[in-house]
Amino acid sequence: MTIDPGWPVALALAVLLGIALAAHRGSGYGLERPVLVAAVRAIAQLGVAALLIAAVVRSLALSIALVCVMFAMGVLTTTRRVEAQTAWAAAAVAMAAGVLPVVAVVLATRTIPLQGIAVIPVAGIIVGNAMTAHTLVGRRAFAALREEHGQYEACLSLGLLPSQAIHEIVHRRAPEALLPGLDQVRTTGVVTLPGAFIGVMLGGGSPVQAATAQVLVLFGIMAAQTVTVAVAERLIAARRLVPRDLRAALRD
Repeated sequence: MTIDPGWPVALALAVLLGIALAAHRGSGYGLERPVLVAAVRAIAQLGVAALLIAAVVRSLALSIALVCVMFAMGVLTTTRRVEAQTAWAAAAVAMAAGVLPVVAVVLATRTIPLQGIAVIPVAGIIVGNAMTAHTLVGRRAFAALREEHGQYEACLSLGLLPSQAIHEIVHRRAPEALLPGLDQVRTTGVVTLPGAFIGVMLGGGSPVQAATAQVLVLFGIMAAQTVTVAVAERLIAARRLVPRDLRAALRD
């Protein structure tokens, strides 16, 4: 089974977008313009992605280069979302610490072939979820450090090092960044059928093959997100991964 571009898809997209816009207007959220912008961007970006993948998928080197570009865009996106653009290098370290081992394992075990058609989608899913976890831990940690600056100062007055004081505030919030991913794993197959499962089914694979692919992806996501959050937490405590205002506020 495949879904080809054409008027049925165009009609479905128009109706679905109309439903979203009507729901926003009816509920008074006032986000009609952002919804339209997001829809246009999604079509344009996925169109460009499709063309790029079609152009590079037969070359392993070009496929790896495309994955690197995707990773760089993920780093830039997450640093912008947490308002820590100047700390992009530290964010890249945290995400790479989560992504690289997962990709290495699935390739080393020959779970997926060393081909662009397999590497691009799997790496893309892992990168995207590592980016999400990094964004969540950054937002929660930075909000806590701003709201509980008095506690930070109190920790310093008790003789704690800055990294220890930051750890006291951030550590209990870091696991919150992992809860959405864990919920996805818990509910897969019961409440939801995620993208990898649907993709394999639409591509003509059997339900068993789809389930196998999805389990592999979910385990990879859990590993990548956990490592990314753990490394990000340590970089935050070291004041290497913080916005400018916090870098000035978290004095020795």
